[in-house]
Amino acid sequence: MNFRDAALLIAGHGSTLNADSSEPTYYHAEAIRKMDIFAEVHECFWKEEPNFRLALRNIESKRVYVVPNFISSGYFTEEIIPRELGLTGRITHLNGKEIYYCQPVGLHPSMTDVLLRRAAEVVRSSGDDLAKIQESTCLFIIGHGTDLNENSTKVIYDQVELIQARGVYAQCQAAFMEERPFIKDWKDLSERPQVIAVPFFIADGLHSFEDIPVLLGMTGNVKFDGFRNPYKIGGRRLWYASAIGTEPMMAQVILAQVEGFEKKREAGDF
Repeated sequence: MNFRDAALLIAGHGSTLNADSSEPTYYHAEAIRKMDIFAEVHECFWKEEPNFRLALRNIESKRVYVVPNFISSGYFTEEIIPRELGLTGRITHLNGKEIYYCQPVGLHPSMTDVLLRRAAEVVRSSGDDLAKIQESTCLFIIGHGTDLNENSTKVIYDQVELIQARGVYAQCQAAFMEERPFIKDWKDLSERPQVIAVPFFIADGLHSFEDIPVLLGMTGNVKFDGFRNPYKIGGRRLWYASAIGTEPMMAQVILAQVEGFEKKREAGDF
């Protein structure tokens, strides 16, 4: 597909307190920029500059693909981003531009491969042979959990089901910080001697660097001390990964959402 006359706008959350929050969005935008697929590649944020409201003013192209760099569909992707950008639907004509609003990255089917790649890499980077431990390992996919957006947990349960069906690991288990099943209870949720824990977050920050490690029983500060995989906790070995959104493969997921949108548009689904 040809996007040389179009712009890509990646919308992230950002943070005024955590500089790591916007880093994956910038990283993936730069990776796509180097591919020379689009005429322009831009980033915008809710909590940082450049902000959502002014983002389209900096774009010269008449066609613009907007991809939310969010894990799930919810308040930000369904209300905040459309409102701030002035979008009226999947396709919006605004100030001489045709704007295409794509699905959040976390909903793309290829996220299953991203998760499996991240889990495999964290084991291999420690010097262990993944093939020798898969049949005795539980892969935990960790989310925040909230009563405000059921989609944030649904996307994790969907991934657990898909990974379990592939039979890559002995067990795949969802766990959350603030709702059942709690990640603090991981030892009761699985009896497997080896555990891989992957935070299903876009960026590293307070949750992935501090909160989740404490809930897992890890000691030390991951952000400052680095990852010391595997950790030995309660007679078991645990590998802990950085947030899934930092995986370089996420740039391909962003492009896949654009391509998926274009196929539906050409088919007349919008």
